[in-house]
Amino acid sequence: MSVLEQLRPDAAAVQRGLSVAIVGATGAVGGELIRVLEQRQTPVRSLRLLASARSAGRTLSFRGEAVTVEALGDDSFDGVDLALFAVDSDTARLYAPKARAAGALVVDNSSAFRMDLDTPLVVPEVNLETLRHHRGIIANPNCVAILLTVAVAPLQRAFGLRRLQVATYQAASGAGQPAMEELLASTQAHLAGEAYPPKVLPHPYAFNVFSHNDTVDLETGYNGEEAKVMAETRRILASASLPIGITCVRVPVLRAHTMAVTAEFDAPVPPVAVREALAGAPGVRIVDDRAANHFPMPCEAQGQGEVLVGRIRRDLGDPSGRSVALLAAGDQLLKGAALNAVQIAEKVLLG
Repeated sequence: MSVLEQLRPDAAAVQRGLSVAIVGATGAVGGELIRVLEQRQTPVRSLRLLASARSAGRTLSFRGEAVTVEALGDDSFDGVDLALFAVDSDTARLYAPKARAAGALVVDNSSAFRMDLDTPLVVPEVNLETLRHHRGIIANPNCVAILLTVAVAPLQRAFGLRRLQVATYQAASGAGQPAMEELLASTQAHLAGEAYPPKVLPHPYAFNVFSHNDTVDLETGYNGEEAKVMAETRRILASASLPIGITCVRVPVLRAHTMAVTAEFDAPVPPVAVREALAGAPGVRIVDDRAANHFPMPCEAQGQGEVLVGRIRRDLGDPSGRSVALLAAGDQLLKGAALNAVQIAEKVLLG
């Protein structure tokens, strides 16, 4: 019997559908979770939308029906099969164990459990086998780590991976719905010639680029986002000592991240071999038209469940021939968050 077969409920439970709770349903990721469940036609028998007390009483649509948002509480998970968490780490640490104790499978999108070695950190296309360590809570990785590992894991398997150098161009959605609203409002103000003091992010957002807004470690110079991506990427790829350098930047794009990646392999690898390895990889779509100068773009990655990969070329800065540069783009809210979480849950509960 496979790992996933051991984790699944009985067939009758699957047939009657799942009782699902979304914690943080009114946020950007919570809203995307609702849409993903609809679009994938996940067998949902009942849906419970949970949020803070100030959001209780709002109604959101699911499959054409209005669902009332409830205040999150200790008894919110009675009878729930699957709890999808899209809240801050403190809330997740408090309520995810309560959901597990009530019998629900928990997939958590916060950073609360990602580096807990007893909690699988899963990207289904990359390390599905780690679900054998599932104890009721599964961590959904950082959005950049998800998109990055979908793109580089096939190359690691094919050629061995010695080093990664990454620069990210991250969308507003990674900072939540308020940041997306600030980008839109500040852009409108800028075009109208009006002042717009930043409220959510630390710097003007419209027509601007700035270092990721997470806290910077004064000793290392790396910010919290960069530290998370490095640590989580190593864990997902099962390569604890993999050298990774990264710079994370916030750009005025609504919801799709882009990243420039240089990968160094164990031996010289021609770019055509990299392209071939990626062409058959799950979750990857090649966008690499040199003649048309058409490569991955956030406007085309938005709304797509795949990671777009292209601009595949030899890194001329490495005379050994072991390094290849590429460009990748993926929807931060979709594959970088909600879709990955639902894929995990479906693998465990539905097979």
